Amino acid sequence: MNTNQSMQDVIVIGAGQAGLACGWHLQRLGLGFLILDGQTRPGGNWRNYYDSLKLFSPAAYSSLPGLPFPGSPAHYPSRDEVVDYLEAYASRFQLPIQADTEVRQVLRSGDGFELRSATGGRFHARAVIVASGGFSRPYLPAIPGLDGFRGHQLHSADYRNVSPFRGQRVVVVGAANSAVQIAHELAQVAETTLATREAIRFVPQRMLGIDFHAWLKWTGLEKTRWLNDQSTPVLDDGTYRNALRTGLLRRNPMFTAVTPAGVLWPGGQHEAVDSLIFATGYRPNLPFLDGLPVLGLDGQVIQRHGVALEVPGLYFVGLPRQRNFASATLRGVGPDAEHILGPLRHHLGLPDAPRMASLRS
Repeated sequence: MNTNQSMQDVIVIGAGQAGLACGWHLQRLGLGFLILDGQTRPGGNWRNYYDSLKLFSPAAYSSLPGLPFPGSPAHYPSRDEVVDYLEAYASRFQLPIQADTEVRQVLRSGDGFELRSATGGRFHARAVIVASGGFSRPYLPAIPGLDGFRGHQLHSADYRNVSPFRGQRVVVVGAANSAVQIAHELAQVAETTLATREAIRFVPQRMLGIDFHAWLKWTGLEKTRWLNDQSTPVLDDGTYRNALRTGLLRRNPMFTAVTPAGVLWPGGQHEAVDSLIFATGYRPNLPFLDGLPVLGLDGQVIQRHGVALEVPGLYFVGLPRQRNFASATLRGVGPDAEHILGPLRHHLGLPDAPRMASLRS
């Protein structure tokens, strides 16, 4: 590998949905840029999610800029459809992606940045966009006794299908869409309980024949931070509520501790459990920025609407609630990528462009 790459205007870290949306915008601006990604193919973490995953937004609300999601606008794409779409997107626009290049460190270098890869490659850019998203570091809550559990414990990031859990007693932790989807799937083959800190909030998938996401758009709520990845109501056509009502799937308040053989429910009742699955969300995974003032004491990224507040020339796209509810979604990364173009142009010394309006076409 060439360890002395030429200076780019921009380097984008990550070739998932956020990085690809950034690439589309940068390409239209005519900037010199490169997208670095540690995987062999574009698509981010989508291909690593569980087999039966379906988007809870229809295709009409699941597109990146410049290319509508294929198929009926009303259908809910599967994991594999999303992966295929992202790969086709990268190919369609011939985005400059260097695969198998994991960024290990980002350093200030003169007026720009030097990026160092796991294999020793060095890359240079006047600006950097971190588009590695907020779903690459699974989060596990601290629960007394969890380290001593002798059963099988995993995060939903490592769950694939029901096969290993047939006939077991399983507890799924979480109250958002993924937790309920996984628990309902497991309930067909295992004794399954949902453990949640709060009651599950259900919202009809369709209201008056119109999808929930259309209502969010029409009301303007998708442009707010009213929802996030863990507080999002569970979208349901009645299937999940019926499973709870009939007892196929059980819901309990969150257990207070874990024993070697099971869990302790509030009130002290012990229940033997074979497997614990934590659908408890993710945290940003940014170790390559450790040398820069990027994270606050609370662990949150110090940024406003995608612009790093303490590192000129550093930007983010794809963080949950970066600007609003949609920020970490397929349809949200495009507008967020467009939003940082103004500050990016200013940093690069480019004139404010009247062409900005054309970017929305």
